[in-house]
Order: sequence, then structure tokens, then C-alpha cells
Amino acid sequence: MTASTQDAFGGDTVPADIAAEDLQKWRDRKRYLWIFSLVPAAAVFIAVALVSLTGIGLFYWAGIVIVFGLIPLLDIVFGADGQNPPDEVMDELDQDKFYRWVTYAYIPLQYIGFGLAIYLWATGNLSVFESIGLATTVGITSGIGINVAHEMGHKKEEHERWLSRIVLAQSFYGHFFIEHNRGHHVRVATPEDPASSRLGESFYRFWPRSVKGAITSAWEIEKNRFERLSKSHWTLKNDVINAWLMSVVLFGGILVVLQALSFAGVLTNYSVLNVLPYLIIQAVFGFSLLEVVNYLEHYGLRRKKLPTGRYERCAPHHSWNSDHLVTNLALYQLQRHSDHHANPTRRYQILRSMKGSPQLPAGYASMIVLAVIPPVWRAVMDKRVLDHYDGDVTQANIEPKKRDKILAKYGVPAAADTV
Repeated sequence: MTASTQDAFGGDTVPADIAAEDLQKWRDRKRYLWIFSLVPAAAVFIAVALVSLTGIGLFYWAGIVIVFGLIPLLDIVFGADGQNPPDEVMDELDQDKFYRWVTYAYIPLQYIGFGLAIYLWATGNLSVFESIGLATTVGITSGIGINVAHEMGHKKEEHERWLSRIVLAQSFYGHFFIEHNRGHHVRVATPEDPASSRLGESFYRFWPRSVKGAITSAWEIEKNRFERLSKSHWTLKNDVINAWLMSVVLFGGILVVLQALSFAGVLTNYSVLNVLPYLIIQAVFGFSLLEVVNYLEHYGLRRKKLPTGRYERCAPHHSWNSDHLVTNLALYQLQRHSDHHANPTRRYQILRSMKGSPQLPAGYASMIVLAVIPPVWRAVMDKRVLDHYDGDVTQANIEPKKRDKILAKYGVPAAADTV
């Protein structure tokens, strides 16, 4: 028989297609493939090893090749995932500690790689080109690390929520922990959400809006929380302040230690200019990787506003999804984004593909490349947004500055638009 499943939205998920007598034989065929998710965490080690073996400094850029070259290629080779866990095994999968340790293992790899990069910068032996390349590779690790933080930050266990903050410290994006959980998940696919991109909005217009909006939203969320408690928000208990302080301590501690090693004669060619610019580059590159993923997850999608003034409940059709196997492995199934919004605390190994969710033509890794080339992105995605709304572009979340142009382009006179 076919297992029938219901998601938290009240709709059917993709059926498990598994006979009752075969349930005991069911297993997660990806179980040990999840170790592949640690490849981005090891990007710095891979880059340094390739440089050591070949003497070619170009390999310091290996992180970009891994994420935007190797993973999309493997997506093409291995195709879609297609496996959903049946209801009967969900609890067992959730409690299996193996999956948690896969995410935990990312953190020491991330920070050891970060330390190795800092040492290489501090020696002063790298060219500017090599240093920037290494910074982008470190940024790949910290950027995908934000997804690890995302996975753990949604969980109820306090130690995982603290591990999330530790991961975010390297990219100086600790406020994401607050804004994403208590801001984005409330306002997703609405014009009020800074992390939901709009039809006609390029990534380069979205980036500053989302970065600024995330900071101001997180600050307001915490400020309001303390106001409800009749307390000042200027306190270390403010989760925005203590998150930023972790980054200040991390970055400040690095520079102090390096300066001390320089005074001690251990780092004879050390200069703060050998390190600080690349600490900044890796952080900006890292959180920009998060923002480009934000950009593609809800592009042009909009929840309807009800007569009450509230928005309709978030549903599968409010998130772009993809079920390409290799990117699923690399991003802990973030591509099964509709299920994540339905069940934010659900662990990655039991996220499901869902009926009714719009599908991207490729995995996230490939779509990121398109997103940074606006004409290509719009050629691929705008028609999909239009098709998603059966040709009625007025239902989309449209960039305000381009609204009249977009309505005119798709045959809807601006005067007739009452949305």
C-alpha cells in the first residue's frame, strides 16, 4: 500500500510509496552520505593541501570551485533525491544521534580551518590574490556554517542553540539567530519581510535591504521583548548584544594573540593588514552566501492578506524548493524549504518534499550562480513566478519601484491593479 501522510499545513506530502510489510526494512539510504555535508567545512584543508601538492596558489580559491562547480555537476550526475521518510520511522530518525553528530562535527572543522587560514595570512607569505582566494574559501565554510547554525538554532535543546551562536560568531551575523526565528518565520513571503525577495528585484538591490532589515528587525524584536518585561534592552541578556559581543571577542582575541606572537618573534612578518582585511572579507562573503540563499527561497512569492488585515497562513506554495540530492546533502535538506516552514523544529533528516511547493529548475548551488547574474536570473525565474500564479502577476510580491513596468509588461494595466 502507499503510505498517506499529512503535513503541518494540512496538505498531503509526497507519498512515501512503501508497503506496510516493508516498513521494517525501510532505511535512510542517505544515512552515511550525510558525511558529504562536511566537505564545505573541510574546504580550507582541501585548498591548502592542493597548494602544498602543486605549489599553485590559485588553489586557495578551491572553496568556490567546490560549491559552485563540483556540487552543481554532481547534482546533474545524481539527479533528484526522491525519498521521503514514512510517518512510522519519523520518531526513530529524529532520535538517532548520528545525524546530530554530523552537524556537530562541522563546528570544529570550521574553526580549525579558520585558524589555519589566519596563520597563513599572518605569516605574510601569501600574495593579495592568494589571500583573497583563501578568504573566499573560508567564507564558503562560514557561510554554509550559517546553515548549520540555522539547523541547530531552531531546536529546543539549549546547547544546540548556543552552538548556533558560536558558529555565527565567525561571520559576525549572530543577530540572524533572532531575526530568522522570530522575524522571518512570521513575515515570510510578505512585503514586510526583508528576507523575502520580490519579483523584479535583483540580488544587488535585495542584499542591502535584507542585511539592513535583518539587523533592525532583530534589534526591534529584542527591544520589544525587554519592553514587555519593563526592563532596559541595554543589557548583556539582549541576544543581539551578546551575539555581537561574541564576534567582537573572537576577532579582537585573534588580533591580540597575533600581535603577542609578533612581539615574541614567532611571527616575524606579521602586520595587522595581513589579517584584518581578510577577516572582514570572509565574514562578508559568508553572510552574503546566506543572503543569496534567502534571495532565491521566496522570490516573487506572496501570501494573501485577509480581510482581517492578517496574512494567510504560510503554505507549501510560498517557498521555492528543490530536491536535488547532492545539494540536499551539502545543505542539510534546506532545499525542502516548505516543510521547514511548516515544521521549523523538524530535524533535517526527516524533512520532506511536499506537494504544492514550486520547484526550482536546479539545486540551490546552481541557482546561486544564476542569482548573481540578474538578466539570467530573471529570464529563468520571472516566467516561473508568472506560471505559478496562472498568469496573474498581481498576486506576486513585486518590487515597488518596478511595479508599473512589470504590470504593463505582463498585460495588466497599472490603473486596474488594486492589490
